[in-house]
Amino acid sequence: MTARILVVDDVDVNVRLLEAKLTLEYYDVLGCHDGVTALAIAAEEQPDIILLDVMMPGMDGFETCRRLKADESTRHIPVVLVTALDGRGDKLRGLEAGADDFITKPIDDLILMARVRSLLRLKSVMDELREREESGRRIGVDTDNGGRLRGAGGRILVADDNELQATRIVEHLATDHRPVVEGDPAEALIAARSPIDLMIINVSSSGFDGLRLIAQVRSSDVSRRVPILAVVDPADRPRLVKALELGANDILAKPVDTEELAARARLQVRRKRYTDYLKQKLDYSLEMAVTDALTGLHNRRYMASQLDAMVKRAGQGGSEVAVLVMDIDHFKAVNDGFGHDAGDEVLREFGVRLATNVRAIDLPCRVGGEEFVVIMPGTNLEDAVRIADRIRRDVAATPFPIMSGAEHLTITISIGVAVTEGGSDSPEALLKRADEGVYEAKAHGRNKVISRVA
Repeated sequence: MTARILVVDDVDVNVRLLEAKLTLEYYDVLGCHDGVTALAIAAEEQPDIILLDVMMPGMDGFETCRRLKADESTRHIPVVLVTALDGRGDKLRGLEAGADDFITKPIDDLILMARVRSLLRLKSVMDELREREESGRRIGVDTDNGGRLRGAGGRILVADDNELQATRIVEHLATDHRPVVEGDPAEALIAARSPIDLMIINVSSSGFDGLRLIAQVRSSDVSRRVPILAVVDPADRPRLVKALELGANDILAKPVDTEELAARARLQVRRKRYTDYLKQKLDYSLEMAVTDALTGLHNRRYMASQLDAMVKRAGQGGSEVAVLVMDIDHFKAVNDGFGHDAGDEVLREFGVRLATNVRAIDLPCRVGGEEFVVIMPGTNLEDAVRIADRIRRDVAATPFPIMSGAEHLTITISIGVAVTEGGSDSPEALLKRADEGVYEAKAHGRNKVISRVA
């Protein structure tokens, strides 16, 4: 997986050394020597990862990281702090500033590449979701972005058979989160498929293979996106690297520092919440792309794509397809006499009555204004006319409440019905025949069902 990496260090030799190492792995490397320049390059070039030295004159790495994470255009870029400091306070300070990871000088090349690959996997998922979210925003179906970065109250699963360590982890997480412990790897794997925000796995467990558990979580469609925080003995270098390669999102060194645990858990839960937010917005955007916002029925775009596919199947020997085209009679008089708000109430109520009078396999759609279409797969002309007349009678039988129920209007509809005939029929021809039925119904007094054949 190739990527662009921004290296920030006030010592030119360090920049060139990292550039050489990363270039050998086929990464595209950008370099600069101070925090201010790093902020500008990050905003303009949008690198995939930033390797940021902590000890720089002027704006240090902590402040640079804080500003990167505060900027909407760069907060999604993973930041790895590169530091000669190995103190607990500095690590916590970096996590609080929003750093995604740490690398201590002198840099271990194997661990560096493993961490880079791990962060790139995460960013590729985030980028895809962000792009789709932006697409939804451009078409006007995604405007709410409140609350997406909340990090408190996470559901955390601790997979650890070390009772003393697990108890300590749970006690320190319970203040802000809802942690549970599972010492059996098989049960932990089942629990990972439930809605959780973070999984903490003791990779150094003596009772089960923590690396295998990471691999199993990542191989399941249900749990593969759950963030994993791996608890590892830092002296066990091969196991640490393998945990990152298998898909662990972050590493927590043993013995567990409770404040570092809290900071890393908070970061992972916040990131999971943001990912969930993007996925929910994507689902909402997709739904809005095929749904009429006023009535909740399918829209013209969805109707056209489904009808096209059904008519093609019918033309190739599949079951016939019926179409009902219906128009609310004298709807302009409703808008003119009572206002467009009242007209919207009538349309919403009609959508409810229409949806409750067709089968689950039928597709009721609003195609524009007061015009509606129902696509009915596997339906012959006789049955389609019978269902259309049932809809007509239900609409006319009970007046429509408007103006919050203060008044009621008697509403009628005219319906045209058509069914596919032979292999040469087209969606356009089918809709045209049904539409002609609507015009004929209106010409003969409205509140009628008229069927048309080719």
